Parts: sequence; C-alpha cells; structure tokens
Amino acid sequence: MTRAYFGTDGIRGTANRYPMTPEVALRVGLAAGKRFMSADDRRHLVVIGKDTRLSGYMLEPALTAGFTAAGMDVVLFGPLPTPAVAMLTRSMRADLGVMLSASHNKYVDNGIKLFGPDGYKLSDKAEMEIEQLMDSPLDEHLADPSQLGRAKRIDDAQARYVEIVKATFPKRLTLKGMRVVIDAANGAAYKVAPIALYELGAEVIEIGVEPNGFNINEEVGSTDTRALKEAVLRYRADIGIALDGDADRVAIIDEKGHTIDGDQLMALIAKNWKEQGALTKPGIVATVMSNLGLERFLQGLSLKLERTKVGDRYVVEAMRAKGYNIGGEQSGHIILSNFSTTGDGLLAALQVLAVVVESGRPASEVCKLFEAAPQVLENVRYEKGAPDPLSASSVKDAIKAAETRLNGKGRVLVRKSGTEPLVRIMAEGDDEALVREVVGGLCDAVKEAARAA
Repeated sequence: MTRAYFGTDGIRGTANRYPMTPEVALRVGLAAGKRFMSADDRRHLVVIGKDTRLSGYMLEPALTAGFTAAGMDVVLFGPLPTPAVAMLTRSMRADLGVMLSASHNKYVDNGIKLFGPDGYKLSDKAEMEIEQLMDSPLDEHLADPSQLGRAKRIDDAQARYVEIVKATFPKRLTLKGMRVVIDAANGAAYKVAPIALYELGAEVIEIGVEPNGFNINEEVGSTDTRALKEAVLRYRADIGIALDGDADRVAIIDEKGHTIDGDQLMALIAKNWKEQGALTKPGIVATVMSNLGLERFLQGLSLKLERTKVGDRYVVEAMRAKGYNIGGEQSGHIILSNFSTTGDGLLAALQVLAVVVESGRPASEVCKLFEAAPQVLENVRYEKGAPDPLSASSVKDAIKAAETRLNGKGRVLVRKSGTEPLVRIMAEGDDEALVREVVGGLCDAVKEAARAA
C-alpha cells in the first residue's frame, strides 16, 4: 500500500504546509492515540519532545489536542534530543513517544517521529495502521468527556537524560584535562550536551547553543562543521563534537581540524569493543553508503560488515534481527544498542572520548583507522511525477557496464531518493579517475533517460 504521510523517518515537510500542518498533527494524535490505546482501563501515556524550531510551538499543541481527545495523557518534555525521547518513552512506561524535529534540516522544515513503548521507531505495519486511521472523520476516535486525557510539562527530563548518558562513560575514566568544543547546532541538545561533558570533567567550549527558533543547523552542527573546526583550532582544543538539530547524529573534529566521519567512528568503537569482549556478534551493521575502506578494515579484525538500505531504521532492524550491538551510517548516525534504541550523537561521542582518554594519544592518531577508498557521489534531478528513470533499459545497461569496468575492485550504487525526485549515484574503488569516469557516465545515462521520459 502506498504511504500517504510517513516516509523513511516519520512524517516530514515544510512547516505550515501540507503535511506539516496543525490539522495533520491533530490527526496523528487522534489516530496514534487510538492505535496505542489498549482495552484495559488504566491511564494511557504519550511523551512528546521537540527541538528548537519555531514551528514546534504550532505542532506541539495540535498533537496534544489530538492525544488528549483520544483519551491519552500527555507529558511534554520541551527541547530534548530524539534519543532522549526514545529512552524516556521506555523508562516512563509510556505507550508512545513523539519527537518533533526535522533532524539536520533548516528551521523551515519539521517532522513527527513516533516511538513505540519499547523505545524503537514504529514498524512499517504500525505506521500504515496509523495512516489508515488518520483519514477518518475527525470526530470518529474521540473519547468520552469523562475519559479525556490530561497534559502537563515536566522539568526533569533533561536531567534524567544527562544522567543516563553519563552512566555510559566508563567510571574508571574522566574527561579532566580535556578541552572539548561542543557544537549543539542551536538544536535540541543545546542544554544537555554541554552539561554532560562538563560534569564528566571536561573544559567545555560551547557553540551553537543560542537557539532563536530560526537558526537550528544554520552554519553550525554536524552538516556544517566550519564553525566547529575554527573553534577547535582557535582554542587549541583536544577534540570537537558536532551534533545535528535533534542530536541523533555526530561529527568529530580532531585537534588538527580534520573531520572524522561515521565510518571511522564505527571502526573505532568496534575495535575497542572487540578488545573488551563487548561485541554481541563479530561485526557491525552499516548501510550501502559506508566506505569500502571500512569493510576492509573490519575484515582485518575478522569482523563482518552487514549492509542495509540507507536509513537508520533499516540499520536498527538488521541489528535487532541479527543480534549486532553496533550499527550506523557514514553520516554519523551511530546506534549502540547496549545503551540506546536509536542513534545518539552525544552517547557515541562519549564512547570515542573514552578511547582517546584511555589511549593517552591525540584524537588525530586515535580516530583515523583506515584510508577511505575514493568515493564519488552525484545527484541527478528529474521532473516530479515523471516515469522512474531507473526503469529505463539504457540505465540498467549503463549500471552493468560500470560494474564491469570496476571489475570487482569497487562498488556502484544507484538509487532514488526517498524524499526528493533525485537519483543518487555513487561509485567507489581504488582508482579515483576510473571512479569519476564511471559516475559521470551513469549521470549522463540517467539524464538522457529522464529527458526521454
């Protein structure tokens, strides 16, 4: 069945434009409330967090109205990272958790992410059931007047999360003597991230901690690390940490101003956990976008790289199904299931800091474990609503020819974007010139197919 609202990571769009409108938020509350209300007569609870976008003030009360009208009690956290909402959904025995965020997007966008009572993102089946209920008449799922839900805000959600995250840092270690720059992207972690680092002993330099409703991810955060690199070098910091708007992804900058991406971070944590005997399975889970260099590095440790489709939800699904406890994406979504049910940028950063502290060496020496294979990624846009260019026989032939040219010494990945009318073309291999040629040829083939359509 075709999805009308949910994409690969909840519902997302431009604020105050369909589907990110108060009416849709109200319908989500009514429908999800109905879906997660069980037959018993106990009070049912949903917890709601948000990042710092202006539109959160519009969507939060609409969601609250929907849930309370369906008969669910609502606890409002205010600004809080996505992984914190997932954790507190489970620890507070809530029936449902909701996060209002568009992650690394600019303030004009927003999104609605839903977590089940186990703290994991909802399954496709559960999302489809909610979708079917969302298009019902607005008065169809209303509770009796005596069963209306109540809403309240709590003030200790941030403190709870800080303590949970701090507890994942090895007790035998301290960040005392470490100068750390934290960039919170003017987003959901602008309070909790600096506090956690300070209480673990670090000298903390803060940037991206002055949200105004409009500046989330604006020239700061994990998708734009220029300000963080400048601060690391200016203050002669030992390391820089950049989170995104909802703090479920991370980028690390070493003391020399070099970026350490998600592939290197997964390699570092996997190696460390293998040495400690902490891996539940001999390998990790990553997506098809992770670099060939990561795969080769893991093979050298006798570890497997299990690949999934792009999207952290698919990584988590594979981790749960196959028993892995480390997974993530090159973009910096790192899932450590010993501690969390979803990506957590701050938690992952603390694992990296633990390795750096224990080694006694600079981050530049510790965090880069392999040379990445040359990787080229290009996007080709086509007309919205036009036929799928990837179905053209000419494109299929071009992909086969590209794979033949790389001759087993590289990879080709051609896929459609899940959110835009784009074809994403990636190739990697040991010969950078050949990789660029291959990607250029595939771009030409897709463009020609799009024009012909």
